[in-house]
Amino acid sequence: MPSVPHLLEVPIDADDQAQIARARRLFQVQRESRWRVAQGTARERIAKLRGLRASIIRHRQALYDAVRADFRKNPAEFEITEVQLVLAEIAHATRHLKRWMRPRRVPTPALLAGGRSRVRYEPRGQVLILAPWNYPFQLLFSPLIAAVAAGNVCILRPSEKVPHTAAAMARIIVDAFPEDEVAMVAGGIETADALLSLPFDHFFFTGSIAVGRKVMRAAAEHLATVTLELGGKSPAIVDRSADLAVAAERIVWGKFVNAGQTCVAPDYVLVHQDDAQRFIAAARADIARFYGATDEARRASECFARVIDGPAFERIVGVLDQTVAGGAQIEAGGQRDASERYLAPTLLSGVQWDAPVMRGEIFGPVLPIVEYASLDEALARIGAGSKPLALYVFSRDRRATERVLRGTTAGGTIINHVLCHLANPDLPFGGVGESGQGSYHGFAGFRAFSHERAVLSMGRVGLGPLYYPPYGPRMRRIANLVSRWMERR
Repeated sequence: MPSVPHLLEVPIDADDQAQIARARRLFQVQRESRWRVAQGTARERIAKLRGLRASIIRHRQALYDAVRADFRKNPAEFEITEVQLVLAEIAHATRHLKRWMRPRRVPTPALLAGGRSRVRYEPRGQVLILAPWNYPFQLLFSPLIAAVAAGNVCILRPSEKVPHTAAAMARIIVDAFPEDEVAMVAGGIETADALLSLPFDHFFFTGSIAVGRKVMRAAAEHLATVTLELGGKSPAIVDRSADLAVAAERIVWGKFVNAGQTCVAPDYVLVHQDDAQRFIAAARADIARFYGATDEARRASECFARVIDGPAFERIVGVLDQTVAGGAQIEAGGQRDASERYLAPTLLSGVQWDAPVMRGEIFGPVLPIVEYASLDEALARIGAGSKPLALYVFSRDRRATERVLRGTTAGGTIINHVLCHLANPDLPFGGVGESGQGSYHGFAGFRAFSHERAVLSMGRVGLGPLYYPPYGPRMRRIANLVSRWMERR
């Protein structure tokens, strides 16, 4: 492994100008190593991934402490929702990488008789991965695993909102990679903008729709490929046949984990008007069981995270209060403490479709409960909005479930649970429309960071000479025969 300068030569909390200068230097350093890294064998890439795994395990406690410092996230929740998913992704990639890397044989048509066709997977080259703050470890390292498996060099940029976690992750990267292969750059919006101005071959971004558009514009300037993992209002539909107790328990868990700051959290729940009160009662009991029976207990709970910063807290509280002023009722929660960025797990009933809380992704611990009279009405309402990153269906009726799948579109769907499709590396994870484009995890991630190169090998004997000029009567007869043959297929 070549000797390289240490990644932390520029402190993680250095100003943007220092970070920008370092980013530009790293881009050139990685440009020089790009082809060497691209030619790495499966054995070499697997060794890198195993080195990353060992580094993560060595720094596990530092990660726990860091994410706790950034937004009071419980170590057990962090382990389950982030660390375990990343370690599982590494295990999956190392187990299957040799097969993924093999050229894939494809059929060769009769018109190209004598030839052999295959698809080779080659790295895209230089990759930029821009990660968000809400799951800072998992949403940085999962795409990194795919990028390394595909043979790319990478620059990583974590969110400036989680400085302690960024510092811990930087130490993992230093421990696992030389900087001419993988390096991390911190900094604020100026640094992010400077990175977007560099001619990377692929941009991978997880975050808001507004910033996603900005990343896509930057990629267009470089004619680079892009993967966008965005968000949106992910609905949960509770069908009349559903087990209401099970649905409430799972939706409450999925909504309030990480204080609702999850891109695939159920953003609102659709419940039949005759079942709404029973669902609310069950959900209220689940909140008490998970986080405490009183507000004092919930506020003191070690299991409930905090809103990431002051502006996010004010935004969420603002739409909550406006919605209540418009006629919605708080069924549980609503208590808040700005000094702690604490907003209690909150249930809202009587929510109308045009309420402030329904106009954009909430991204916080507020769950609107919207009543519907018929499944067709619910599907029409969902279809009138933007395409969500996830859609959840609670039903014991297969025909109703199929109606939902046929009558909607979403990045991913779970039947009778929430969130957990992310834990299956054999399922591609990604959005559609405003919720994103492209997907990753497992082989889908390997493909996202690879170019599929078409290769046709022709032998000495083939039909080629039949099509060479001059184009006389014989050639016209051959062309007519081929046309008739193709029309009969």
